[in-house]
Amino acid sequence: QVQLVESGGGLVQAGGSLRLSCAASRRISGYNMGWFRQAPGKEREFVAVISWSGRIYYTDSVKGRFTISRDNDLNMVWMQMNSLRPEDTAVYYCAADQHNMVLRTSSNDYEYWGQGTQVTVSS
Repeated sequence: QVQLVESGGGLVQAGGSLRLSCAASRRISGYNMGWFRQAPGKEREFVAVISWSGRIYYTDSVKGRFTISRDNDLNMVWMQMNSLRPEDTAVYYCAADQHNMVLRTSSNDYEYWGQGTQVTVSS
């Protein structure tokens, strides 16, 4: 069992930046780590994933604006979010995937989830 706790969300103006953090309760070196988001009335959607070895994949809408990173020694995952847009407004979730041979983008494939942190981007 892995507990994940996100932090760093908040209210920002369009064009601003936030840095989300995800702290894990145990070693995450064997997991692919992902970020997902869920806007009101919408399904949870994939944002970014970083593999145990550092391979990265982003959804097209955030490519060039968001940067995912990890430090396995610190059991930490981050996502730097720049040039934020109102459509980025959502609850952002950190998630862990034990199936680490493939970078997966479906929320149903991730075993462990944080509680979420709210990101609100005003226009």
